[in-house]
Amino acid sequence: MTIRIGNAPCSWGVEFARDPRNPTWQHVLKECAEAGYKGIELGPVGFMPEDPVILAEGLAKHDLTLIGGVVFRAFHDPAQWDDVMDGAIRTCKALVAHGAKHLVLIDSISPRRAPTAGRASEAEPMDKDEWAAFRDRIATVAKIGAEEYGLTVGIHAHAAGFIDFEPELERLLDEVPEDILKICFDTGHHSYAGFDPVAFMKRHIERISYMHFKDIDPKVKADVVARRTDFYRACGQGIFCNLGQGDVDFPAVRQILLDEGFDGWCTVEQDCDPTLNPDTLGDATANREYLQSIGF
Repeated sequence: MTIRIGNAPCSWGVEFARDPRNPTWQHVLKECAEAGYKGIELGPVGFMPEDPVILAEGLAKHDLTLIGGVVFRAFHDPAQWDDVMDGAIRTCKALVAHGAKHLVLIDSISPRRAPTAGRASEAEPMDKDEWAAFRDRIATVAKIGAEEYGLTVGIHAHAAGFIDFEPELERLLDEVPEDILKICFDTGHHSYAGFDPVAFMKRHIERISYMHFKDIDPKVKADVVARRTDFYRACGQGIFCNLGQGDVDFPAVRQILLDEGFDGWCTVEQDCDPTLNPDTLGDATANREYLQSIGF
């Protein structure tokens, strides 16, 4: 059994490929390696070069392995289906070109759900027909990734989308076959949603194929829930803190993975607001050092 630790471009504020605030992809690779990581995610497709020769040279220069990639698109919006499929196919092709394994599906932030992130009792649910179509869109992409490209596909709950709260995630897991859809489990988003990540892992560890390590500042979480702060402003307030400084019990997370014989990558993600001039190298280094201190 080998647990390997990687990082992702979102830790450098990269959420959208064409955001002019993004650092260069070369800068992200350089700092990722300098901080002590051996693997990195693709980030939003189009951020890193889609020419496999160019990206392979960049990864090799910094001794980095490409771990996987995320399709962070509006699965909830039928009008955006072409955009979802574009992101999915391009991401699958990029991952296969570099021998990466993990395709992660995330329903992106919805204007209907952003105002109630972290507050399950207030969040607007989908009706029966809307949910069925939404579920089928996720299942379609999962089937393509698993069967046409040979990838391990995981659903990732995310604040302010329609797979945010634990009951929504578990409903999807019940309705989509495990052979095409597993779980990319994000510790921080589960906590943000108001649920216990350790308890969820204990119940579902056999279906978890990939981990995202993220921590939540409990004081900021309490404040944004009490004030009904939306997701975007919560990020600006620093709800995603350095690992070990929040409310996620990472020693317990580690023990569950060890007990299961988990073999693979766990990727650090510290979503940050690039307009606040974050210390990306410092944070990435501190997160790697914290994980080493508890045995990862």
